Amino acid sequence: MSTPVRVAAFVTALATAFALAWGGGRLVGPLDAEPVAHEGSGTHDPGEYDPAGHGSAGHGSGVADATGLTARVDGFTLALADRTLPAGRTRLDFQVLTSSGRPLLDHTRQHEKDLHLIVVRRDLTGFQHVHPRLDEATGTWSTEVRLSPGVWRVVADLAPAGWEGITLADDLAVPGDFEPAPLPADDRSASIATPEGTYTVTLGGDTAPGAETVLTTRIELDGRPVTDLEPYLGAFGHLVAIRAGDLGYLHVHPEEGRPGPGIDFATAFPTPGTYRLFLDFAHRGAVHTAAFTVESGGVPSVPRSNDDSGTSHEHEGGTDHAH
Repeated sequence: MSTPVRVAAFVTALATAFALAWGGGRLVGPLDAEPVAHEGSGTHDPGEYDPAGHGSAGHGSGVADATGLTARVDGFTLALADRTLPAGRTRLDFQVLTSSGRPLLDHTRQHEKDLHLIVVRRDLTGFQHVHPRLDEATGTWSTEVRLSPGVWRVVADLAPAGWEGITLADDLAVPGDFEPAPLPADDRSASIATPEGTYTVTLGGDTAPGAETVLTTRIELDGRPVTDLEPYLGAFGHLVAIRAGDLGYLHVHPEEGRPGPGIDFATAFPTPGTYRLFLDFAHRGAVHTAAFTVESGGVPSVPRSNDDSGTSHEHEGGTDHAH
C-alpha cells in the first residue's frame, strides 16, 4: 500500500474511532450535560461564579448551575464497585477517591452525616435517600438499596475535610425488562397514604429560571395542619431537586423555622426545564417523601443582591444541600 493510501486509511480509522467513542460516552454518561468538573486547589473566590457550585455563588451572590453531572470534581472521584447490579434489594458499594487514587476517609459532617447518597432511576422514579456506612479499613461505603430494571443515577453529596461540599454522580445498570415511566405533569400538590392517615403536601414559590427563590411546602394530615414535625437530619425537612434529562442536582438550603405546617427552602432553578422535587419530612416516628414536578420557564430573572430591597437569605457554609 502506498504512503498516501496508508495515511488516508489511518485518518479514516481515527475519525471513526473518535465518533464511536463520543457516541458511546453520550450513551452511558449524563444526557445532554456539559462537563462541570473543576480541577483546582479547592480555593474559590467568594464573589466569583463557580459553575461547579462550590464557592459561595448561589443564594445572595449569583445563581450556580446544577451539580452532580460528573463522577469527578476537583480531583475527587466516585468509584462504583459494580456498574451492574441485580434487581431487587441489593447492596451498593463504592469509594470516593482522592486525586492520588486513595480512598477519602476524612469528612466534614453535613446534616448529621458524613455522606448523603441519592439513588434515582433515570426516569426519576424509585427515589431513595440513604446514608451508607464507611469501612475505614478499606475506604468503602456500603448501603442497601431497592432497584428495578433500568439505568440508575447514584449521587454522592459530601464535604471532604477542609473543602467545600462536592457532588459526584455516576450511572449503574440493572438488567431486566424495562419500560420508562412518563414524568408526571407540573403539579404542586402531593398525597401520601399512610396508616396514620393521608398527608397532603403543597408547594409554592417562584420557579422562574435564574430567580433566587424561597420554596414553601405546607403539610397537612387528613386536612389538618401538621405543627409537630420531628427533626430529621438536623432540620424539619429536606428537599432534593433534580433536573430531568441530565439529572443535574440542585443545591437547596433548608431555612430555620417552626415544626410545621410550612417549611421553607432557598434555591434557584438555573435553567429552563423540568425538575422533579422530593421532600423528606419526619412525623410520628416515620420519614415520608412527597414528590413534585415543576416546570421552570420564561425569561431568566436577574438574581437579586443583598443590597436590593426586600428580604435576603444568608446560609453559612454554602453546602447545605437538601436531603
